[in-house]
Amino acid sequence: MITTENKSKVMAAQARHKTDTGSAEVQIGILSARITELTDHMKANPKDNHSRRGLLQMVGKRKKLLAYLRNTDVDTYQKITSDLKIRITSSN
Repeated sequence: MITTENKSKVMAAQARHKTDTGSAEVQIGILSARITELTDHMKANPKDNHSRRGLLQMVGKRKKLLAYLRNTDVDTYQKITSDLKIRITSSN
């Protein structure tokens, strides 16, 4: 689980304005932090299939949010992918 402090830091870094908690950028940032933590867990526990399913669901959700952002605001999309160091594969 992502701690409240880490979540607040991610929200502050990606927020559009002071009270932004639900924009696509913030959601992608939070999902990326959770994915990173769960990836470390999966390295230590390779047979944990329940967590693997949750990880795949989070990756899919982040992928959909990134596609939405790419279609609506390319500059923000490029900024967030470079800030979070997300690899982009072209599957168009």
